[in-house]
Amino acid sequence: MYLPISLAAAAAAAFLNLWLSIRVGMVRQAKKISIGDGGDEELIRRMRAQANFIENTPIVLILIAVIEASRPANPWLAASATIYILARVAHGVGMDGGPFRTSRMVGTMLTMLTLLTLGVWAATIAIDM
Repeated sequence: MYLPISLAAAAAAAFLNLWLSIRVGMVRQAKKISIGDGGDEELIRRMRAQANFIENTPIVLILIAVIEASRPANPWLAASATIYILARVAHGVGMDGGPFRTSRMVGTMLTMLTLLTLGVWAATIAIDM
């Protein structure tokens, strides 16, 4: 079974996780903090951005895959996956604070909305079967 939307979403998630990891590593290297967070707020923020991504992404990818397996080639599913990835980028940037700090809230809200939408969608497919 070929699931192109799921594959694309998983690939985008892998690249996004790599980007978030690199951002953590950059702060670690600059501030010479190899283990833990050293109480450094910038490092804590970046670590939480990556951790939050890791907390949400597996369930989103699972929902995308099972929905696609049940309803292939759905443009709304592709849009949902794209919105989720963009939301996580916004959240990651917003976690740094500064002029883009409101993107954290936008990213969080879009993530929750995507989770809710995909969850309801999966439930309605299950009820329909």
